[in-house]
Amino acid sequence: MSLPPSMAEKSAAKTSSMLGDLGPRLISAVAMIVLALAALIQGGFVFVAFWTVAAVAVHWEWQRITGGPQEPLRVYGGGLAIALAGGLMALGQRDAALLVLFATALVVCAAIQGPTRIWNAAGILYAGALLLSVTVLRLSILSGFEAILWLFAIVWGTDIMAYFGGRLIGGPKLWPRVSPSKTWSGFLVGITSGAFLGLAALLVFSDQVQPVPVVLLGLVTGSIAQAGDLFESSIKRRYGVKDSSHLIPGHGGAMDRLDGFITAALFAAVFGALHAGAAAAAHGLFVW
Repeated sequence: MSLPPSMAEKSAAKTSSMLGDLGPRLISAVAMIVLALAALIQGGFVFVAFWTVAAVAVHWEWQRITGGPQEPLRVYGGGLAIALAGGLMALGQRDAALLVLFATALVVCAAIQGPTRIWNAAGILYAGALLLSVTVLRLSILSGFEAILWLFAIVWGTDIMAYFGGRLIGGPKLWPRVSPSKTWSGFLVGITSGAFLGLAALLVFSDQVQPVPVVLLGLVTGSIAQAGDLFESSIKRRYGVKDSSHLIPGHGGAMDRLDGFITAALFAAVFGALHAGAAAAAHGLFVW
């Protein structure tokens, strides 16, 4: 008769599984970073195309999670609307792109009967927010490259350092019902690290940066990125899903990797546009 596995055996099996997954995770992470930075450097159509594909993937995963009737309309119709919005953004037609996304969301909401209709329509706007936010910032007449690089530094820095801060310090949980592993210590370490990494990224390209406002804005942006992470976790918990998909080996899906970036980019684009206008939204983040 076989004996049940001991705690040591279970721990060894878990460690082996984590180590076995480390290779694909590292390869995927490096590939995503390289592609994102290459698109950022290239700018223009390449940048818009890259984030259009990302937004379509996010939308597909959202519809996959929420489910519901009228699958061709909500999945393919929504995806086509996002692709069209990307093309319009590449041509500088911001208002038309926004109109396409809102009109499609309204059509989906009106056509679908049942409890998922609001969630299905919201998925188009959620994915569209990613596309419009990053393209508004990158195509800004000033500081477009710096704004996206700043966002990368904040979101990646916050995410990575929150993980290590939570593991090393521990303490009270941030919101255990939604994300049992997140702690207040990780949150504070993460947003502080992200804010200063964002400042460092800007200082590489300019000596005209105002450090105090940039760090304060970075703290707010990092906090909103963490809120976006919790928002996506709450959706997955609501629908009983662990990963948004398996598109990215070792990382889950596009939503799993971009949840914090979506909310951070949306906040940055709105903040910059309110400060300096939509055409100079990126510049509006750094000029006070």
